[in-house]
Amino acid sequence: MQLRRVKILGTGKYLPSQKITDEELDQRLGVPAGWVNKITGVGVRHYVGEGETASYMGARAAEAALANAGLRFSDIDCLVCTSGTKEQPLPSTAVWIQKAMGQETSGVPAFDIDATCLSFLTGLDVLSYMVDAGRYRHVLLVATEVASVGLNWKDKESAALFGDGAAAVVIGPSHTNDASQIIYTSMRTYSQGAHYSEIPGGGTKYHPDLPHIPVEEPFRFHMDGQGIFRMASRLLPEFMEELFTRSGTKMQDFKVVIPHQGSAMAMRLLCRKLGISQEQLMNITPNHGNTIASSIPMGLHEAIQQGRIQRGERMLLLGTAAGLSLGGMVLDY
Repeated sequence: MQLRRVKILGTGKYLPSQKITDEELDQRLGVPAGWVNKITGVGVRHYVGEGETASYMGARAAEAALANAGLRFSDIDCLVCTSGTKEQPLPSTAVWIQKAMGQETSGVPAFDIDATCLSFLTGLDVLSYMVDAGRYRHVLLVATEVASVGLNWKDKESAALFGDGAAAVVIGPSHTNDASQIIYTSMRTYSQGAHYSEIPGGGTKYHPDLPHIPVEEPFRFHMDGQGIFRMASRLLPEFMEELFTRSGTKMQDFKVVIPHQGSAMAMRLLCRKLGISQEQLMNITPNHGNTIASSIPMGLHEAIQQGRIQRGERMLLLGTAAGLSLGGMVLDY
């Protein structure tokens, strides 16, 4: 067991101003009416507008989470951005979120954790140990994603899938009389799937000044949806069996299951392979799309706001990410 006496104190969310419907994307992609909805199961996703940077969205979600927790920024000991996209290569996006919150003189440590779509789950896992150990008391975790700028419109399936947005969670110690706790986390990476989901450019491998590099392609998102689907289908059952065995749980124990909102196909796969009931499933895909690492904390926020989960009830955070990585966390809210 990996028991940590850590509590989710507050959550917040920010969706950008532009609402993009499936019908609009049908026209933009030049596909038959209804194609986007059939492939993605989204309906509406949001794109950033003027002034809506990753740090701006993250700051607004963070402020909402602090208000929800009844805390001020002065109560925070550490700010971590848990996102799969970056506002710029240097410095970390967490630095810009701190600045966008008007806290640039606070001295609160700010850094990023990136595990693509599992960044929030990874950040929550890592920082929960620091809270449990007393290194930090209150930690602000922020996932903020601008997917829309890196879409490859020639890759119609992935281009139709993604949305922008941010979510934030404040964690702190769980007191003796609190039922809240993190019970167990499992993470696995199988790098034979590394090329199934990637943006090759933007780092040190490909530089835009190099003459032999195509102008756009390495800097756009590439996804082999079928490859991810086949690999995840093969790996998930054994991964979940181990997660349940080590945590001493079974699927029926969870009041709510909050998956990474990858796609309609991914959600169907999870439900079919793992026996997740519709009553358990937290599905925000139809009005958010795939918001990368923001999707799990957005689902968490919505589950709490909608009364789908109450204090002391058990939930499962679950997802896949580029890598190919699998992650799951069992916790009592």
